[in-house]
Formats: sequence, structure tokens, C-alpha cells
Amino acid sequence: QVQLVESGGGLVQAGGSLRLSCAASGRTFTGYVMGWFRQAPGKEREFVAGITWSFGITYYADSVKGRFTISRDNAKNTVDLQMSSLNPEDTAVYYCAARYSAARYITSDPRQYNYWGQGTQVTVSS
Repeated sequence: QVQLVESGGGLVQAGGSLRLSCAASGRTFTGYVMGWFRQAPGKEREFVAGITWSFGITYYADSVKGRFTISRDNAKNTVDLQMSSLNPEDTAVYYCAARYSAARYITSDPRQYNYWGQGTQVTVSS
């Protein structure tokens, strides 16, 4: 059974940085796409960034491009999200997600992801 466990959330001031980590277990993730999503109160869950497990191909939402970096560590089975230049609009619960894709296709549609973590809160104060 696939398990995804997020960590690293917290409170940070605007302009600051935070690093989230997702520990993945339960299977070999070759062929999987890993994604980070976020959901603010009253808003829909939105795609933040994605990475292919096998080749490390990345894709970012326009709103975080240049500020966030997604990476994976195959040996540790972790997927990290380094967030910089944070602003209050980045406040949300951040979720790690996974989906199998033989074509290594990174989709921003949360409905295409089969596995989800429990989420970690990120709050950016102004």
C-alpha cells in the first residue's frame, strides 16, 4: 500500500523560505509522477509542482515558477519542495500526491493522482 507522509510545514514571514518533504513508501516508484498540490480555505486544490521519479523531469505552476524547486531523492524515497520568496498568497495546506504514468506525463489535474498524503500546513505572515 502506497503511503505518502508530508513534513516541514509551519509559520514563516513573507519573503522567507521553507522546505517541505514527502516520504514515500509501499512500493517501487519507477514510472511514477510525484506532485505537490495546495489548498487554501474556500479554494480548490491546485497544482504546485511535479516531478517524474525516473528521470527527474519537472513542471511548475506559473504562480511558483522561479520561487519553488521540486526534487527527489531516489535512495531515500523522498520528494522535497523548496519554497523561497514566500508571500501570504502561498498560505495553504500542501499535499504530496502520486500517480503511475508509463509516459511520465506530469498532469496538473488532481483527479489523475491516485495517492495522497495527509497534508501539511504552510502559513505565511505579512
